[in-house]
Amino acid sequence: MLTPLGRLDKYVASENIFNRQMVARSLLDTLKAVSEDERDCIGVLERVGRLADDSEPSVRAELMEQVPHIAIFCQENRPSIPFAFSKYLLPIVVRYLADQNNQVRKTSQAALLVLLEQELVERGDIETLVCPVLVDLTAPDSNDDVKTEAMAIICKMAPMVGKDITERLFLPRFCEMCCDCRMFHVRKVCAANFGDICSVVGGEATEELLLPRFFQLCSDNVWGVRKACAECFMTVSSSTSQEVRRTKLSSLFINLISDPSRWVRQAAFQSLGQFISTFASPNSVGQYFREGEEGECNCVNSQNSIEEKPLNLDTTDPSLSDDSPADILAPSSFSLPEPAEEESPFVSPLDNIPEQELYNSFHFWRLPIAEMDLELLQQGESVQEEPPSYVSSSQGKTKASAPVLDRKQLEELIENLEPHIDDPDVKAQVDVLTAALRATTMDSHLEDAFLEPRDSQGGHHYDNPFGVHQMPLIGHHSDMERRNSTLQMNHGDDSELSDSSFSPEDEKKSKHQDVIPQALLDQYLSMTDPSRAQTVDMEIAKHCAYSLPGVAMTLGRQNWHCLRDTYETLASDMQWKVRRTLAFSIHELALILGDQLTAADLVPIFNGFLKDLDEVRVGVLKHLYHFLKLLHQDTRRKYLYQLQEFLVTDNSRNWRFRSELAEQLVLLLELYSGQDVYDYLRPLAFSLCLDRVSSVRWTSYKLVSEIIRKVASCQVLLADFLSELVEKFCHSPKWSGRQAFTFICQLAIEDDCVSLEQFSEHLLAPLLQLASDPVANVRVLLAKTIRQSLLEREYFLHSANSHQEALEQTLVALQMDLDKDVKYFASVHPGSTRLSEDAMSTTSSTY
Repeated sequence: MLTPLGRLDKYVASENIFNRQMVARSLLDTLKAVSEDERDCIGVLERVGRLADDSEPSVRAELMEQVPHIAIFCQENRPSIPFAFSKYLLPIVVRYLADQNNQVRKTSQAALLVLLEQELVERGDIETLVCPVLVDLTAPDSNDDVKTEAMAIICKMAPMVGKDITERLFLPRFCEMCCDCRMFHVRKVCAANFGDICSVVGGEATEELLLPRFFQLCSDNVWGVRKACAECFMTVSSSTSQEVRRTKLSSLFINLISDPSRWVRQAAFQSLGQFISTFASPNSVGQYFREGEEGECNCVNSQNSIEEKPLNLDTTDPSLSDDSPADILAPSSFSLPEPAEEESPFVSPLDNIPEQELYNSFHFWRLPIAEMDLELLQQGESVQEEPPSYVSSSQGKTKASAPVLDRKQLEELIENLEPHIDDPDVKAQVDVLTAALRATTMDSHLEDAFLEPRDSQGGHHYDNPFGVHQMPLIGHHSDMERRNSTLQMNHGDDSELSDSSFSPEDEKKSKHQDVIPQALLDQYLSMTDPSRAQTVDMEIAKHCAYSLPGVAMTLGRQNWHCLRDTYETLASDMQWKVRRTLAFSIHELALILGDQLTAADLVPIFNGFLKDLDEVRVGVLKHLYHFLKLLHQDTRRKYLYQLQEFLVTDNSRNWRFRSELAEQLVLLLELYSGQDVYDYLRPLAFSLCLDRVSSVRWTSYKLVSEIIRKVASCQVLLADFLSELVEKFCHSPKWSGRQAFTFICQLAIEDDCVSLEQFSEHLLAPLLQLASDPVANVRVLLAKTIRQSLLEREYFLHSANSHQEALEQTLVALQMDLDKDVKYFASVHPGSTRLSEDAMSTTSSTY
């Protein structure tokens, strides 16, 4: 019958090691037991100090594992003793950082990082108690293992403690450790964390103090150190000025790419695209990023600093994978600034902001991409007309459109611009106009490839859109060869679409640009060379595809000609992982290139992906809406008939594919007219509503309700659609179909998809007939719909309403139902539950 403190005293002095371990493990429970008495709490903390002197390493390690939990408890429950942590617990953590036992040291290091992340250590204690100890542990005469571990802790602490403490206390020792001639392990730790230190101390300290050390580490005689430098190169580059990036870091990176070690070359090529992205100067591209609330940043136009676009930076989507560059490596958006007249020089408000600060807020590798408008305006006195330009709004509607020029007008414009081709701006316009010329040819080739077949009389086949004309799926080697030949034909069979008219000298010149050092671009373009896979990395093509949107954004649409051949090579790569990577990011690339280049160069590749393996098709499907909304309306409409092909997969068990299709179809509704939705999306929606997997069905119910909203403006389409809905679901022989009809009606009411008058005219009578359904689950959902949705609307409560009597009679019948659940939901209105949640819980367990 010992008190908590008495029991603690008894077992702390026990000779049995397991008893002392048990004491350490139960310290938090003991504190909770005496939490009402402040003196007893302090007594427990004093005994912690005695336990910290235990000679057994396992006891000390067990104690250190409990320290973060004890610290959190003290902070939350004992605010009256704020000194408890700094007096009793923090000294133990710091002392254990130099413990002779490796397990104890590792545990104390982990505990310290947790305490810092949770902000449980006061800033004064960090500066006076923690930092001096860590600096001493990295002294030249310190133990090698302790020195390496302490340096790793310093590097991890730097972002937490901030610039001031890092510069004053950590930076001198960090620079010293970068040159440690005896221990390459220490140099490797410094190299691996070099970018983090640069980000903390800023551009000035990076260029003056850290870059000389970085050059030494990049030429270290240990390949592991050089490899670590290659991996953090982008972060280091982000902290320097554009001039240093171009004149010093570029040549240094070229040395790493040609390193004797294959592992260094592999890391360098993987970081090449990221390094190139750091050349995307906000001053030249036209927008910069300003940090906002957590998980959000603001994209501010340099020409109009008032206009801001919030970007959602949520990265918790579980569907993301390393094969999804559109989400993981999506290039943040920029807008090309309009060229200014030579009498009115362009002045950017960014000129007064340090460049490295702008870039550090940008960080190319963020997600998702924002809306952007990319336009190249004419310049020069010889240009009489502007090339066509289209601007896609976030609502998927065309806000502005210049007149579309025919082939003859485009050829005349190009001919007028030829004498001024030396001007970079004029050259960029020629590239765009040339792409537009190719696009006009593309239209005639694409016209017959998309829309549904016609019968002999020229009419459309509307009867059974799912029965015939399925596209072949790729599953065997012969199919793969056929797909590759198709891709090659798409890109090379038309002489006007290829660059065969250019001489080899012109072809070589077409790869030149002035945005990044040409040597970097040449190395990036060489990543598709088959010899690279043998000498560097078997997956080097995948890394090239992974970073291509970032490189394209950095170079700008005016230099797309430098990347076009590389992109086509990657799109026809035999490895499906490479094509999958491109498929996930093709919508981002389309946003960067604009509508004309997209139609000319990306649409054929997009069409090839539609016929590819499911692993590739899912990338296209996941961002189908984002890609199609960037196309012209006529081109976009040509894909309507092909949507049915997504219902057929290589593996029928791949239900997530169909679920993603249903989600995309909800988004696609805004891109098409009500007639097109009725003709093409209606059969898809009804088919998905009958899927074997409940998750697919629930998403499809939402799709059907949104189709009702889309066609509600046309009385004929609405009447036909709702009539078919009643026939297929309300009169279905399966109870799940009748229950689905009830849920769709509930969604239509709650989401205001249809007016109450239209609902009453077409859906109310069939809905009330389900009161006599033989399946209780259908009647339960009907009772919830009437009680929680219909009777919540004043329209159905008005005495003059002709439907009020029918509703009351149905409700009375349900209240007298033999099933107790039906009776309950018809009689009671659970105010805390929402019908959609209740319905989901009911049917998901019974489907």
